[in-house]
Amino acid sequence: MNKTVFAITPPFTQLNTPYPATAYIKGFLNTKDISCFQADLGIEVILALFSKKGLNELFSPLPPDGGMFSENAKRIIALQEDYINTIDAVILFLQGKNPTLSHVICQENFLPEASRFAQLEDLEWAFGSMGMQDKAKHLATLYLEDISDLIMECVDPHFGFSRYAERLGRSANRFDELYATLQEDYSYIDKILVKILGERMAEIQPKLVVISVPFPGNLYSAFRIGQWVKQNYPATKVAMGGGFANTELRSLSDARVFEFFDYVSLDDGEAPLEAILAPPAPDGGAFLKRTFILENSPSGGKGAVIYKNDSPLKDYKQSEVGTPDYSDLLLDKYISVIEIVNPMNRMWSDGRWNKLTMAHGCYWGKCTFCDISLDYIKIYEPIAANLLCDRMEEMIAQTGENGFHFVDEAAPPALMRALALEILRRKLTVTWWTNIRFEKSFSRDLCQLLKAAGCIAVSGGLEVASDRLLELIQKGVTVAQVAKVTRNFTEAGIMVHAYLMYGFPTQTAQETIDSLEMVRQMFEIGTLQSGFWHQFAMTAHSPVGMYPEQFSVQKASNTVGTFANNDLVFSDPKGTDHEAFSYGLKKSLLNYMHGICFEYPLQEWFDFKIPRTKVPKNYIENALLEEDDNFMLKPTSKVVWLGKKPLVNYTNTTKKGQVFQTANLTFHDKKETFSIKLNQAQGDWLVEILDKISTKNKKVYTFQEIKAEYEAAGFEDFELFFYNKPVNVLRDYGLLGL
Repeated sequence: MNKTVFAITPPFTQLNTPYPATAYIKGFLNTKDISCFQADLGIEVILALFSKKGLNELFSPLPPDGGMFSENAKRIIALQEDYINTIDAVILFLQGKNPTLSHVICQENFLPEASRFAQLEDLEWAFGSMGMQDKAKHLATLYLEDISDLIMECVDPHFGFSRYAERLGRSANRFDELYATLQEDYSYIDKILVKILGERMAEIQPKLVVISVPFPGNLYSAFRIGQWVKQNYPATKVAMGGGFANTELRSLSDARVFEFFDYVSLDDGEAPLEAILAPPAPDGGAFLKRTFILENSPSGGKGAVIYKNDSPLKDYKQSEVGTPDYSDLLLDKYISVIEIVNPMNRMWSDGRWNKLTMAHGCYWGKCTFCDISLDYIKIYEPIAANLLCDRMEEMIAQTGENGFHFVDEAAPPALMRALALEILRRKLTVTWWTNIRFEKSFSRDLCQLLKAAGCIAVSGGLEVASDRLLELIQKGVTVAQVAKVTRNFTEAGIMVHAYLMYGFPTQTAQETIDSLEMVRQMFEIGTLQSGFWHQFAMTAHSPVGMYPEQFSVQKASNTVGTFANNDLVFSDPKGTDHEAFSYGLKKSLLNYMHGICFEYPLQEWFDFKIPRTKVPKNYIENALLEEDDNFMLKPTSKVVWLGKKPLVNYTNTTKKGQVFQTANLTFHDKKETFSIKLNQAQGDWLVEILDKISTKNKKVYTFQEIKAEYEAAGFEDFELFFYNKPVNVLRDYGLLGL
C-alpha cells in the first residue's frame, strides 16, 4: 500500500481521542488527490504496553523480590500476576467494550492496588455523585497509574500517559541535552515505538514522513521517529511541524536537528506541505513555504540552517482545506479514563470527540499574555456555519461519533449562534463544547439557543479575577461581567470551566487573595462548576515577552538560543512571591469544585500570613442582581422560536354585553404543557409568526421584520403586544431574542 505521505502523531498526547493535526493534514491532502496514511503512535504504544503480552515483557527482567526499588514498586512486582491477569479486561472496559466489568471493579477486590489508591480514602465521598461506570473508570485509571509509576521508577523515567520526556522539550533553548539523550540506547518505550513504526513503514513505503509535534511531551519521540527513519529509510524525507515548532522553533539554527529531519515548517501546514511535495525546480532546487532546511556546504561540511519562504503558493482559506479525515486511526481502540473528579478534566479524558475549528485565529487578539504576534492567533478567519455543518455530517458518517470538540482559541459568539441555528435547522443530534471569551454577547437567550443545539460545556479565561489586572491583560471583560455570563451558561444547563491565572506581572499578594475570594464566591453561588489555576509564564511572542518594560518586569537574558525559544525567565520586582500561593490556590479550588469549605476563612488554605480580602462577601451576588434587560431588543436582533406549533381552540367571552372570540394556544414541550390566551386575530397572527421564526426555517427574522409583519396585519402598538404577559410567557419556553 504505497502512500505518498505518512502523517504521524508521536507519543504521547491523549488516551481517549486522537489529536486532530494528522486528520486535518489528511483532509487537506484529499483535496489534492495526494495519498496519505496516518497513525497515532501514542495510542498504539500504550495498547502494546498495557496488554498481557506487554506486562509479561515489562515484569520479566525485574527482580522478583523488588531488589533496591521502593516499597511501592516492590508491592506491584509482588502482585504482577494479578496485573497480568486483569490488564486485557480493564483495557477492554476502558474502550467501552466490556461495560459489565464495572460491577466487578467497583467491588474493589478485583484490581490490585498500590500507592495511587491511597487517595481513595479522601475521595470516597465523591463517588456518591458518580455512577458505577464512572467510579469503575476512576478505579481503573488509578490501576493504570500504579503501573505507570512502576515504569517510571524501574524501567523508563521519561514515561507519562499524556507526555513523554516532557522535561527535555520544555524551555530547551539549547539542543545539547536532548541530542545527548538521542545518542543513548533505546529506552524500553523506544523499543516498542520503533517496532510499531518499522511495521508501519514496511507496509506504507511513504515518500515523505510528516510528524506533528503539538506539545513538549511529544518532542523526544518525534526525534526518535525521525532518527529511526533516517537510519532505516535514508531515501525517505522527514518533515516536522505542529504547535511546538510554531511557538518554540521560530529561530532554529542548530544544524544537528537536521540529522533527524529534512524540513521543519512553521504555522499553517497546508501550503508548506504542498511546497515540500512539489516537483523540484529545473536546477534541482526547491521553492519552500515557511520552512527551515539545512543548506549544503560547498566544502562538504555540515552546512547552515536557512529559512526558506520563497514559494509562490498562498495560504489556503479555511473553506478550502477540506474536512478532517479520521480514517486509518484506531478509533475504537482509544481508552476513556477519569484521572481526577473534575468536570472539565472529564471532558478532556473521557469519551471520543471529533475535533473541528469554527474559526482560525482569535477574533479578540489583544490579551497581553498570549502569543498574539503569531499567525495561529493573529490571522482570524471564521468558517461559514453551513460549511461547518457539512463537515460535521461528513465526520459523523465517517467516525460514527456525534461528539465534537471545537478547538478554537476563542469561538466567536455570532458564529456560535449561526452554527446553533444551522444544527437545529438540519435536526442534527450532536454534543459539543468549545473555548470562549466571557463577553457580554453571551446573553441568557443565546446560551439557551446553544444548549438547544447540543452545547454541553464551555471553557474560558477568567484569568486573574481583578479588574485592574484584567485591564492590564486587555482581556476586555470585568469580573462582574464574567459572573453574569457564567450565570447565563449555568442557568441554560451548560457547564462552565474557568482558566484562572496567578503571578501576572505586578500582581500583589492582596490581588491574589482578592482574586481567590472572587472565585470562591462564584463557585459558592453556582456560576462556575470547574476551574484550574495556572501560574503565569512569559512567552517570547506575547506583548509581555516582547515589551517587558511596559509591564514592569525584566527578562533574565536577551540571548536567543539555537533551538527552542519561547518560555522566558523573568523577574517581577513589583509583584509578590507568586510561587508561594500555588498550593493554597489549588487546594481551595479542589474543595470549591466539590461544593465544600466555602465557609473556611481564606487563611485556612495557606501556611503563611496572607492579607485579609478587601472584596465584599456579597460582591458577586450584588453583581448578578444588576439586571441587564436582555429582552428589550434592537431592531436588528434576531428572534427565534425553539418550541413546537401550538394547538389552537377558540372560545367566546362576553364582556359588557359584547361577545369576544378568544384564541387559546396550548403548547407541549418535552417536559410540560402550558397555555396562553389572546384575542382571535392576534392569536392567529402569533401562530403564523411562530411557524415563520421556527428554527426549521432557513430565514432568520429580525425584530424589525416581525414588527413590520404585525403592522401589515393591521395591528398597532407592536411593542406593547410583544412585551406583554402572554408573549413573555413564551420566553421561558423557547422564544429567544438574539
